[in-house]
Amino acid sequence: MVFNQKGGVGKSTITCNLAAISARQGRRTLVVDLDPQGNSTQYLLGAAGDALEATLAGFFDQTLNFKLSPRATAEFVVATPFAGLHLMPSHPQLEELQGKLESRYKIYKLRDALDELADDYDCIWIDTPPALNFFTRSALIAADACLIPFDCDEFSRRALYALLENVAEIRGDHNRDLAVEGIVVNQFQPRASLPQKVVQELVDEGLPVLQPYLSASVRIKESHAQAMPMIHLDPRHKLTQEFVALHDALARTYGA
Repeated sequence: MVFNQKGGVGKSTITCNLAAISARQGRRTLVVDLDPQGNSTQYLLGAAGDALEATLAGFFDQTLNFKLSPRATAEFVVATPFAGLHLMPSHPQLEELQGKLESRYKIYKLRDALDELADDYDCIWIDTPPALNFFTRSALIAADACLIPFDCDEFSRRALYALLENVAEIRGDHNRDLAVEGIVVNQFQPRASLPQKVVQELVDEGLPVLQPYLSASVRIKESHAQAMPMIHLDPRHKLTQEFVALHDALARTYGA
């Protein structure tokens, strides 16, 4: 899963680009978009994401209303235009469902669903909201590992310590196998002194900062606008190659 309580750090961008590379390399890959904003859904489906009937809102809603014949989890998975890459899409209604799900303690339903789908996919990537809420906790309980985007400023650094404490708490209480895969440095500007200083301090503290750092690039905004991850839009671009190198490093370590 990809998680940071701070917004605007590139969670959806990192999730979708790593997942797209995984699928491009021949792995059966699933993206789970738990953020009611639905950025990963829009990134992978474009305008088609607005007209979906089967979404995660429907999946969670049926957990609140007992039915003799509930829809199978696989019915909430849709194909993307990219071979080998599937999606459990988001929906704005997730925001409305959150309080009911929390009060009814449905926190393990996502883990059960992904266990049900495990044989169908080689890897599953989970995009999360920018908050420690029901959906994020569900993802932390369901996940094997957590990837943390970091956007090179002092506010992000301060938030990082609280985030790591929250992950440790979930690990202790609910998911003892949960690992922190590492910190992904995003929007890195190597010629600017502040990003270098902040990232080096994290390294000096012994935190698991991953290589390579992801460069800042206007091309990623074009990728969003065209609903086409970088590996499909511009395979030779510097940022694409950084995503590939990061993906391959994670794959060697975690089998992503």
